[in-house]
Amino acid sequence: MKRILFIAMAVISAAACADKSGDAALKEKVESYAVVEMNSPLYDALSDNDKKIVDLFRQAGEIMDGLFWKQTFGDKAVIDALPEGYAKDYALINYGAWDHLDDNKPFLEGYGEKPLGCQYYPQDMTMEEWEAFDDPDKLSLYTVIRRDENGALKTVWYRDEYKEELEKVCALLEEAAALTANEGMRTYLTERVKAFRTDDYLASDMAWMDMKDCNMDLVIGPIENYDDHLFEAKAAYECFILLKDETRSANLAKYVALLPTLQTMLPCAPEYKTFVPGTSSDLNVYDAIYYAGDCNAGSKTIAINLPNDERVHAAKGARRLQLYNSMMAKFDKIMAPIGDVLMTPEQLEFLSPDAFFWNVTFHEVAHGLGVKQTVNGKGTVDAAMGSEKTTWEEAKADILGLFMVSKLIDMGEITDITKEESIATFIAGIVRSVRFGSASSHGKANMMCFNYMEDHGAFSRNVEGRYVVDFEKAAAAIDSWAALILETQATGNFEFAQKYAAENASIREALAADIVKVNGAGIPRDIVFDFAW
Repeated sequence: MKRILFIAMAVISAAACADKSGDAALKEKVESYAVVEMNSPLYDALSDNDKKIVDLFRQAGEIMDGLFWKQTFGDKAVIDALPEGYAKDYALINYGAWDHLDDNKPFLEGYGEKPLGCQYYPQDMTMEEWEAFDDPDKLSLYTVIRRDENGALKTVWYRDEYKEELEKVCALLEEAAALTANEGMRTYLTERVKAFRTDDYLASDMAWMDMKDCNMDLVIGPIENYDDHLFEAKAAYECFILLKDETRSANLAKYVALLPTLQTMLPCAPEYKTFVPGTSSDLNVYDAIYYAGDCNAGSKTIAINLPNDERVHAAKGARRLQLYNSMMAKFDKIMAPIGDVLMTPEQLEFLSPDAFFWNVTFHEVAHGLGVKQTVNGKGTVDAAMGSEKTTWEEAKADILGLFMVSKLIDMGEITDITKEESIATFIAGIVRSVRFGSASSHGKANMMCFNYMEDHGAFSRNVEGRYVVDFEKAAAAIDSWAALILETQATGNFEFAQKYAAENASIREALAADIVKVNGAGIPRDIVFDFAW
């Protein structure tokens, strides 16, 4: 406790000094997030009983939020104790002292580089210790690594490390399960409670896949491993509360059945596309009304592709949830203004919110394509790709999403946009994304894609520095970049993947100048939510 108090006082003192000196940089950082009122007409249409359920979900989500603070930063009380001001505001946006949109650089005085393993591992753990630590559960998604009374490494399951908080979550979800009239939701909540108490999430993930006809959704638990930059092994807590847009969802239903056909059309050798994607997958549209934890830190998620468990993929596929209100907020606040600054007036007409929706939607669908097992005996793609797995998986989703949209337009299945709109909006979308930096797997994937497309003539800059898209060369680049990614994954070529990313996942000089231009126009980098309901 004394150490925590000392740290808090040190940070407060440093922040006060920054305020006294007029820290314009922090003010600029805070204001680089556009405030968006998070609400939906779908909430107003809920019954009183459903609103009670949603309120229970939110209480559970607030606990998830606190757990993520513990995982990524430590004691949130240190941040809560800061004086009101830009330092505190930005720390709350980033869930700590490190800037998510600037390669996790520290912005609070008194903090150095963000620990690669956050709070999942002892800060003083050496690689020699780790390699000598013989425990089959040390790389489990649901364990933390701690020291025993003798100072040796040990694994602790989430259910034990966070027992007090998780029991509160379980009680809230049990209450919600008793209130809901939807059998699928009730089964899912019941199984999720069991998962929190056992760290076995398979049954609850299966139940979530079967929840087909509910007007709301809850994504809650330890899910993504992006926050663990040491081994990409530990799952971070998060929560989404979502309301289903029945009309838009019905319009997407037919595309799931086309996945096996789209798989056969991938621009790669036949042996790299042998996996048969499931067709029981959901492809639906939601309005988000609450984010907490990992998904709310820094840049905001606008689409979901879950579960991550390959056993579920094999049995039932995956669910793809498009967060329409969040997506459109980013288009209006960020994408459209970027187009005004960077695109030629002649091609600005190709920047389309509908194309943005389709591109994002099929990015998520694309995660289900390709192969899951290597073709040369190296085991699963994830295992073979090691620390490069998420970077290359996100790169795959980026380019295959665009590939599929183009094919579906050719097939007459998507009729409200043109291929030119899809490609131009995609390129503008990458510029939006690369402003998040290249520290994350998503950021590296964005940079590899942007640089590949530029190197292969998909776009160039005119004398005024504005982007001119060559749609013919862009189409060829889509195919060749997709082929390279699919081959790299299918052969588990970790060495190539690592070398390629090291050489091509950075922001080059010309793009850096473009970003300066965009930033100079006062265009937000991302959004932050005001949960109005």
